[in-house]
Amino acid sequence: MLSFFKKLDKFESYACQALLCLFVTLLFFQVILRVVFNYGIPWSEELSRFAFVWFVFLGASYAARLSAHNRVTFHLKWLPHRVRVGVELFADVLWIIFNTLMTIKSIEVIESLMEFTFLSPALEWSMAFLYFIFPLSFTLTSIRIIQVNYMKLVMGVAFHDVDDVKVD
Repeated sequence: MLSFFKKLDKFESYACQALLCLFVTLLFFQVILRVVFNYGIPWSEELSRFAFVWFVFLGASYAARLSAHNRVTFHLKWLPHRVRVGVELFADVLWIIFNTLMTIKSIEVIESLMEFTFLSPALEWSMAFLYFIFPLSFTLTSIRIIQVNYMKLVMGVAFHDVDDVKVD
């Protein structure tokens, strides 16, 4: 099971890096073409937008793995440790419920898009395949939430608080 999570870590990391490079490179060349040659490639904007959306949603899953996802926690620092852990666990359960609902609803949208085909304007790709990132990322995020809670509560792993800033 440990090797599965290591492979998943690498997959998410490399996929995010590749998607980031793709959309930054596409946008860079698009700007150069417009400014220098007064010409634009219609499909490049669409592809960079799709790459950005995939990057954001895969990045959200990876951030959940690092226990670095955006959440308001400053008020929890005033609570006793056991209460804080309980509140965070309760919030994570609610988060998993939300992710499950989003996964179910996004699958319904994808099924609808497969039945009534909708193509992207420039690339003419089926939007059903592009929307696949939603159930994928929400499911991965739920897996990562469970993984992090297992690591914290069972294995005793302490994650660095991303809100703590150390000034030298």
